[in-house]
Amino acid sequence: MDFILTELKHNPSLRRIIELTRDCPQEIYLVGGWLRDIMLKRKTKTRSRLSRGNLFYGDFDFAVSSQAIRLSREIAKKLKSGFVILDKEHGSTRIIYRDNSFSCNFDFTDFRGKDINEDLLHRDFTVNSLAVNLKRIKQAKSADEILIDNYRARKDIKAKTIRVISDFSLPEDPVRILRAFSLSAVLNFNIAPKTKAAIAKYKKSVTSSAFERITEELFKIMNSENAFTTFASMDKLKVLDEIIPEIKSMRKVSQGPYHHLDVYGHSLETLKQIEILFEQLKRHRNIQDYLNQVVAGTHTKRALLKLGAFLHDIGKPIAKRRVGRKTCFHGHERAGRNIARGIAGRLRLANDERNALEKIIFWHLRPGYMADIKHLSRRAVFKYFRDTQREAVSIILLSIADQRSTRGPLTRGANRKHHEDVCLELAKEFFSKEKEIKLPRLIDGNDVMKHCNLSPGPLIGKVLAEAEESQAVGEITTKAQALALAGAFVKERVKKS
Repeated sequence: MDFILTELKHNPSLRRIIELTRDCPQEIYLVGGWLRDIMLKRKTKTRSRLSRGNLFYGDFDFAVSSQAIRLSREIAKKLKSGFVILDKEHGSTRIIYRDNSFSCNFDFTDFRGKDINEDLLHRDFTVNSLAVNLKRIKQAKSADEILIDNYRARKDIKAKTIRVISDFSLPEDPVRILRAFSLSAVLNFNIAPKTKAAIAKYKKSVTSSAFERITEELFKIMNSENAFTTFASMDKLKVLDEIIPEIKSMRKVSQGPYHHLDVYGHSLETLKQIEILFEQLKRHRNIQDYLNQVVAGTHTKRALLKLGAFLHDIGKPIAKRRVGRKTCFHGHERAGRNIARGIAGRLRLANDERNALEKIIFWHLRPGYMADIKHLSRRAVFKYFRDTQREAVSIILLSIADQRSTRGPLTRGANRKHHEDVCLELAKEFFSKEKEIKLPRLIDGNDVMKHCNLSPGPLIGKVLAEAEESQAVGEITTKAQALALAGAFVKERVKKS
């Protein structure tokens, strides 16, 4: 336990708060997740990145006997840091602290109860119920003499168990239903059987919480390495059905002989396969950097792609048709995109996330079609990158995971290997093209209108797109060639009309 006391006394962020609250009259306790993670030694690995000049992100929760808003506002001023009131009714605030070598959030909240013991009783899970009085840290000779553990936190941390503190934990704040799964995913802990029973009992109340909070817990799951196993656990208790009710229609929808699972089973399997693929590609620096890009807030491409993998066939139930002896799903990618648009809106995803998710689902079949072409042309590759834009690699990775999840009697190993080879070559070309300097346009709209005697209109854009495509694949290299192409293109269009 000596390492805990060392962290409490020497963590630079915590020391700043201890100094600034030394003379305040309130009782202030460090509570919850930071203490849990120190016991698990999870922070040590993160802190080591400081030596390489990266930021150290941490979250510190403080329970205050009274006037948490006033106290934290004064601290924020002294730290010259950002300050926001999270919940005025419960006296909950956040200080966003930035320094040269690290960055963290300080959350302050008034006691939920008459003292710290009652406050801890109102926390979510036992593993988050540890507390330490800030004013006793400096003089302490051991962690045991200052660590408050009234609800078997250390025992459950050691047993790697997520357990509610009380019978009112989940009804008091239904988003805790999801937090049980996100903690399980991030910490690789098991949820206690009685807690699972409580989740099953109260699951229908989860959507009474703000969807912004629901989404944050979902993305914690998807940012972890255990999204598939966690989604499978959530599925057993039908918690996913409450958050994304659209998935219910995927169950028991059979597919053709290329598939061995129904649509829903295939979707979960694709999520599993994409996590396996991420692990297999962990040495590919370009792909890992791409997946770690932040799309919005704390949501990465990696997490968003996992959501796309789970939802990629959500349009199949309404697109299913029987044509002769064949089961067909023509247009399911378009239907899926439209359904995903509604889901993204409900989850309050940012515009960039919504657009990316729609592209991933709408174009997820495209790499497979390209792999079926015997001699893939430069023009086909250009069109793929033009249409998929920044999501090109996400769609490629989804396509591989999708194929690996299809193991019906008609599937062939040689076809799968060829498909993966084509996909990975496309990804390689994407990263190569990123480094290329984009060629300047050979002609512009005025050139087209003058040369072809046209008025402004949509045809101009089509001519320029054709010229850009021909230039990209090396078919034209001069302005004269571009104008000749424009003339021929317009003439052909006029003839067809």
